[in-house]
Amino acid sequence: MFEQLGTPQDPSFGLDTFGDRGTDADGRIVSHAEAVRQVVEEAVLADRLGLDFIGLGEHHRDDFAVSAPDVALAAIAGRTERIRLGTSVTVLSSDDPVRVFERFATLDAISRGRAEVTLGRGSFTESFPLFGLRLEDYEVLFAEKLDLFAQLLREGPVTWQGRTRLPLTGQRAYPPTGCRRCGCTPRRSCRACGSSSPRGSPPRHPRQPRR
Repeated sequence: MFEQLGTPQDPSFGLDTFGDRGTDADGRIVSHAEAVRQVVEEAVLADRLGLDFIGLGEHHRDDFAVSAPDVALAAIAGRTERIRLGTSVTVLSSDDPVRVFERFATLDAISRGRAEVTLGRGSFTESFPLFGLRLEDYEVLFAEKLDLFAQLLREGPVTWQGRTRLPLTGQRAYPPTGCRRCGCTPRRSCRACGSSSPRGSPPRHPRQPRR
C-alpha cells in the first residue's frame, strides 16, 4: 500500500473529480448522466496516459453528478488496466460502514486489487438531511462509524456496539479482500504467491511499472 503512494524519487500522479456539470459546445449545462459518462471517459484516458490514480468525490447536489462513486468506479474498472480507483471522499458519516466495506471489497475484486477508499465527513452537509440524519450528531456519527470500519478491516468476526446503529455480535462482512496479488484469502498470508502482511493491513506488493 505505502509503496503505491510514491516517493520523491518516483512520485505518483493522479486526479480527482466531483463530476462537475460543465457546459457543452453550445454553452448548455450538461445533464447529470452525461457528466457521469464524461468522468468514466476521463478515467479511461488517464489510465491510457499512465496516471496512477483517480479519485471520485461524493456529493448529493445539483452541480455535481457523482453521488455513488463506487458504481462509477466499477464501470471504470471494466475499461482500465492499471490505474488505482478511489474516492475523494466517501462520506462515512452518512453511510453504513458495513456497506461501504462490502462495496469497496467488491470493487477490489472486480479491479484485481486496485480499489482504495478515503473516508471523510464531507465538505458539504447535504447528505445528512437526505439520509435522515441530524447535524447535531455530526461528531459522534463519524467517530463511531470510523471505529466500526477499522474493525471491519481486520476481516474477522466483529463485535461492536455504539449509539448510532444496532450492535454487531461476531458478524463478518463479505467478500473478504484476499491477497491483492492472486486473490487468495485470508489476505494476511498467502502461500500461493508468497506474500504476507499483518492482520488488517493489505500486502505490500511492489508498484507496477508504468507502461
